Amino acid sequence: MRNPPPQGIRLADYRPPDFLIDSVDLDISLHRSKTRVVSRLAIRRNPKGRPGAELTLDGDGLVLRRLLLDGASVAAEATPDALTLHATPDAPFVLEIETEVDPAANTQLSGLYRSGSAYCTQCEAEGFRRITYFLDRPDVLSVFTTRIEADVAEAPVLLGNGNRIDAGALEGGRHFALWRDPFPKPSYLFALVGGDLSHISERFATRSGRMVDLAIYVEHGKEKYASYAMDSLIRSMRWDEEVFGREYDLDVFNIVAVSDFNMGAMENKGLNIFNDKYVLASPETATDGDYAGVESVIAHEYFHNWTGNRITCRDWFQLCLKEGLTVFRDQEFSADQRSRAVKRISDVRGLRLQQFPEDAGPLAHSVRPNIYHEINNFYTATVYEKGAEIIRMLKTLIGADDFAKGMTLYFDRFDGTAATIEDFLSCFAEASGRDLSQFSLWYEQAGTPLVTVESDYDAAAKRLTLSFEQSTPATPGQSEKKPFVIPLALGLIGENGDEIPLVSREAGAQECERGLIELTTQKRVVAFENVGSHPVVSLLRGFSAPVRLAPPQAAEDLQRLLAHDSDPFNRWQAAQSLALRSIFARIEAARGGPAAEADGPFFDALGRLVEAPERDPSLVAQALSLPSDIDIAREIGRDVDPDVIFSARSGLRRDLGRRLSAALADARARLVPAEGFSPDAGSAGRRALRNAALDLIAAGDPGQGGALAERQFGEATNMTDRLAALSTLSLLPGEAREAAFEAFYARYAGDHLVLDKWFALQSTIPEAETTKRVAQLMEHKDFSLANPNRVRAVVGAFANGNPTRFHALDGSGYDLLASVVLELDPKNPQLAARLLSALRSWRSLEERRRKLAEATLRRVLAAPALSADVSDIATRALG
Repeated sequence: MRNPPPQGIRLADYRPPDFLIDSVDLDISLHRSKTRVVSRLAIRRNPKGRPGAELTLDGDGLVLRRLLLDGASVAAEATPDALTLHATPDAPFVLEIETEVDPAANTQLSGLYRSGSAYCTQCEAEGFRRITYFLDRPDVLSVFTTRIEADVAEAPVLLGNGNRIDAGALEGGRHFALWRDPFPKPSYLFALVGGDLSHISERFATRSGRMVDLAIYVEHGKEKYASYAMDSLIRSMRWDEEVFGREYDLDVFNIVAVSDFNMGAMENKGLNIFNDKYVLASPETATDGDYAGVESVIAHEYFHNWTGNRITCRDWFQLCLKEGLTVFRDQEFSADQRSRAVKRISDVRGLRLQQFPEDAGPLAHSVRPNIYHEINNFYTATVYEKGAEIIRMLKTLIGADDFAKGMTLYFDRFDGTAATIEDFLSCFAEASGRDLSQFSLWYEQAGTPLVTVESDYDAAAKRLTLSFEQSTPATPGQSEKKPFVIPLALGLIGENGDEIPLVSREAGAQECERGLIELTTQKRVVAFENVGSHPVVSLLRGFSAPVRLAPPQAAEDLQRLLAHDSDPFNRWQAAQSLALRSIFARIEAARGGPAAEADGPFFDALGRLVEAPERDPSLVAQALSLPSDIDIAREIGRDVDPDVIFSARSGLRRDLGRRLSAALADARARLVPAEGFSPDAGSAGRRALRNAALDLIAAGDPGQGGALAERQFGEATNMTDRLAALSTLSLLPGEAREAAFEAFYARYAGDHLVLDKWFALQSTIPEAETTKRVAQLMEHKDFSLANPNRVRAVVGAFANGNPTRFHALDGSGYDLLASVVLELDPKNPQLAARLLSALRSWRSLEERRRKLAEATLRRVLAAPALSADVSDIATRALG
């Protein structure tokens, strides 16, 4: 029997809460299976609420032990999931509620649970209701005071939100700590941690001279791995002061790293709880990518202090207001800390890899959806990454100065409130004097716009005419789309490689000066004058809008851009586009079409990049990194055959490696690692190019590449180089590969984060036996369904990073995913739902795989007692 879809919640049905809770006094006595929670809620009727409304508080699996209203017993209707008082005073009152929860049995990792030997919480989006009955919604803001009690031996460290105002010993070997957060916040930002933890500490002086105590808490013995996280935190705090004028507002800022966490991290006020993947790092255990991830996530959660905490979202439909804005802020921070060009390329790679397929499939939704069935399923690339692109476009359109004014106005006007997208945009409209009503469509309409560009050059008149047209495909619930405001940053590259000045009557002086054409209607024609030679158009510079362009540019035009474009993003894009042309030609040839054109000019252009010592090695590494199988499938769009894609891409890698063998070997010799290890951008870039060269050498000559990889694996002095060598060996079947995997495991058997890499690499080997290997890895003594990181490393890596095996024609990959999802669903539905979203693009597959994928989704949906999380994904995926 098919599970009914969860009941939908609509933005149009929003109404203010009938009651407000001004203050919350919590008394939490920690116990493994019987934690006692006493909450005292200062409640009053909301003048904007419904007169005479009864009070219903949210719950989730709670056990009510006691209920008092102003100190007296009161009649109420209590279930595990709700507490209703049918009659309440009109005057303010205090409601005292005692509940009991079982942290040890909480496998959902939402609410209060145990991670290792510690107690911790995760309350976003709706986890606080698993601790006590409450108005668990973002627009109820309260001042929290929390008393935490525990056995000293079990939990000598007791942490809460805000500042610690008291602590002391109690009888029976117990102790307490009292924390108060003076800033009103919604319940989803509540947090506590209790455990036997060690920490590192620093002090930070704000620009106004206040001293802030910083601490990062970790398991004993891991203190040395937290130093880079602390450095990232201090740099984040200083950067936010300098760039956004935001100063930290409490006396302490604590971070706690835990190993069992559904998300990357959580921005609870003054007490950030992190997946330890984004805290712990050392040269021996973390790659350059890990270091960048620590820096980015530390910054992201810190930046939430203002964009998410001090100003929160009115309702969960406004989730992008805090997440998209904060992603933009952390991207800008990382760009300032590292290579801005490489950071932009990396961000766009991620957007196209995750969000574009989401926009093109049955799970497509607007950045601010108008309906959701399970809010946990809307922590998506659309909300985060596309939400960040909207902020970037806004800055591009109105300019940096007006954007800064708008941000300051937003902070000043809405501090201490729960805001909406309309509130946010109103500040920038006021600061810039622009009408942003059409721009707001980016929040309301789903789908990735397609911008078609036609170019006509009149040599006699020295005129280039560009005709633009935008269209957006239908998405679930949105068949008709209005034109977006699309900022198209562009330049013209002449035959000699010089930049041609932009002169146009249609565009106007301001647009020409900025190099930015605004497409606000379905069609627009712009003519550029005084164009002395046939130009190549460098369009969408810096990826100025999250759109797709058509038709593809000619190969000779792309080669000119690759050689001469002043915009580093479009130079990289030219290399990607040339690679895609070659791959598509190979696919057509394999299907009986004409033979593919020679790739010599493309290979030679890449060779010149590799040979130029003045080039930024990180940019060259990006240029050598071919589009992924998923990128290629996205561009094909329909009737996708992962095996054909894999074969064509592998052939291009092989031929590129052979053609550039000498240049790649020279680059590796030129980029010999320096003594010691530094995670700085320059050092990371040199390692990136050296390892990209290794990958291509092995693709062109497995014998030579395998020997180089074995040597590097044995001699590496850091995890970046060691893992890169193992990654290269993972694609070369044989004894050397298996020996390397065994040696890697033996060396890092005690480090769970490094073992995640070991598991993930094996899960992404593109060979017929990998599905069986993944099943065996799930029987490994170090695998556990209870640890989200480990599940993502094995099953997530297989489903999302190994298309040719996950989409195997025998259906074995789909069967494996379905079995894991159904086994995991009763224990951790959030994680199960995210795994199932690997089938979001099933409709784009060729017919045989499409039928298998659809049957898999129907199998999952037909399972009894399916969670709302998984049911929602399966239902929407099937349409």
